[in-house]
Amino acid sequence: MSNTEAFSETALDVLIRSPFARLNALLEGIPPGADPILFSLGEPHTALPSFVQPVLDEHIASFGKYPPIRGIPELRHAISSWLARRYPALDGVVDPERHVLPLNGSREGLFSAIFPALARKPEVADPAVLIPNPFYQVYAAASAVAGAEPIFLRSGAETGFLPDLDKVDVGLLRRTVALYLCSPSNPEGAVASRDYLEKAIRLARTHDFLLCADECYSEIYTEKSPAGALEVAQAATGSLANVVSFQSLSKRSGLPGLRSGFVAGDSAFLAAFERFRNVACPQVPLPIQYVSAAAWADETHVEQARAFYRANFEAAEAILQGRYGYARPEGGFFLWLNLADFGGGEKAAKTLWKGCGVKVLPGTYLTKSQDGQADQGRDYVRLALVHDAETTRDGLARIVATLG
Repeated sequence: MSNTEAFSETALDVLIRSPFARLNALLEGIPPGADPILFSLGEPHTALPSFVQPVLDEHIASFGKYPPIRGIPELRHAISSWLARRYPALDGVVDPERHVLPLNGSREGLFSAIFPALARKPEVADPAVLIPNPFYQVYAAASAVAGAEPIFLRSGAETGFLPDLDKVDVGLLRRTVALYLCSPSNPEGAVASRDYLEKAIRLARTHDFLLCADECYSEIYTEKSPAGALEVAQAATGSLANVVSFQSLSKRSGLPGLRSGFVAGDSAFLAAFERFRNVACPQVPLPIQYVSAAAWADETHVEQARAFYRANFEAAEAILQGRYGYARPEGGFFLWLNLADFGGGEKAAKTLWKGCGVKVLPGTYLTKSQDGQADQGRDYVRLALVHDAETTRDGLARIVATLG
């Protein structure tokens, strides 16, 4: 077996298999019991913002140009202005020339940032990356490809669906190069408090690792807007050191096909990240940058999207009525339901697909067994409430009728 084949099997196929590929394999050969409703994929079905087409039309010719890796000034300023509006503590702090980099979607940045993060600590012989469990597979993919050890931090109900940072060993913290923290979390929708974020920031600075705050779901909430890592860092310490925030238009603006996001924060890190991206990562096409600038400047479509998701959660409350451990999440658009009484996530996923044509994602595809304990996602399924209210009500009613 070649080195390439061995790497593929041990580091990628085993550690970070695509949850959607696994789901397709699980359901292969099973016909749906009704017209399919796909709650498995977090792809928003909100209305396309009205400004997208006119801006694209205006700048369509710029597809013929190579875009700058740093992004056009209009986009960097739009991002900086949005950060100042969303987080008042950042007003006048985020310099669009030093603190912002556009990305080809947040996933690209979450993956590629691990390389300059690793380079920050060349003295560490056995680098580690801290990852919440459940986790977004790109965190583990980045760790595996960069040659760092992924350390999965249990994030179950007993810890508020966020890692218990007090239980991380000091020796491990010393060799940590990055901590990925998702708030609101995927799939549970848990929101990190200001105190929690302050603790994460203190650890990052004490042990000189990078806090990678994945905040892609921050604009989808029912009542109170979630705190952000950058605003907490600035308000608490007057500095953005060791902290970067990743954002995306996929969830906030319902534009997953745009593949546009940004990273903002620690200026020294971003300078190194820019140099790395300039030779290793794709630029954001110019027409996409102009659309992105318009999106970050507009809040009307975001407020409409929040109303869209609010209606879906109201439907969930009315139909599920507390079944399967349902509790309305603080943020995001997922449900994390306990189906242990129905054989666990994988069995329930097959039952629902065969019985009523509803596709859900088994929780075990988003988690990893650790420390000899049972897989904490084994009993769960994730539902993405990304369809219109009528479709959402139909799908949820089918689930109740099938499972009881």
